[in-house]
Amino acid sequence: MAQSGDKRGLAFAAIVVVIAAVGLYLTMWPSSDDPPEPAPAGGRTAAAAPSATSKPLATASAAPFDVYSYLPMKKEQLAAAADLAERFTAVYGTFRYDEDAAAYASRVKAFTTAELGNILTRTLTSAGTVQQNRDDQIISQATARLKEIRQIEKTSIVFIVTETRQVNAKSGDQQVVEDLAVTVSQLGADWRIFDVLPATEGQDGDS
Repeated sequence: MAQSGDKRGLAFAAIVVVIAAVGLYLTMWPSSDDPPEPAPAGGRTAAAAPSATSKPLATASAAPFDVYSYLPMKKEQLAAAADLAERFTAVYGTFRYDEDAAAYASRVKAFTTAELGNILTRTLTSAGTVQQNRDDQIISQATARLKEIRQIEKTSIVFIVTETRQVNAKSGDQQVVEDLAVTVSQLGADWRIFDVLPATEGQDGDS
């Protein structure tokens, strides 16, 4: 017959075995805080999703890029044509009711081809235009700023130029802002304004 001390020893040994088994079970079972990874469909490893920090396909290299080498004209020619478009637009929008309309037309015509100059002269010196300006006593002072390049060809460029006119008149003072499509064409070694229209109408250059 077992003694009471032996029974206590056996009971203690049994408790140690149970605790050890529980400890082993806990170390092998995944933590509830870490959700299990889903098994790949069809037994294949799923491709990793693109990282938000992945390098885009279109990136600039460290090598210098000269955009002018891809244009049908030199940098100096483009700059000269842009300057002409801005100066013409400022002159075109600057006039006053009490000056000679022919003098105004002559200033504008100095920037243009002969054909466009004749067309603008007829418009600017027409009796209706002159009378309207005089009746309302219009004084217009314009500035111009290049906005964008719409089209480039070998001998012509279409610029979008923003014209800002400060207009004083009997009917009320106002500031008028308008985008104009100004076509500059090469004429020999020089450049001339070939056409001018509201930018919303668009136009093609003389090629």
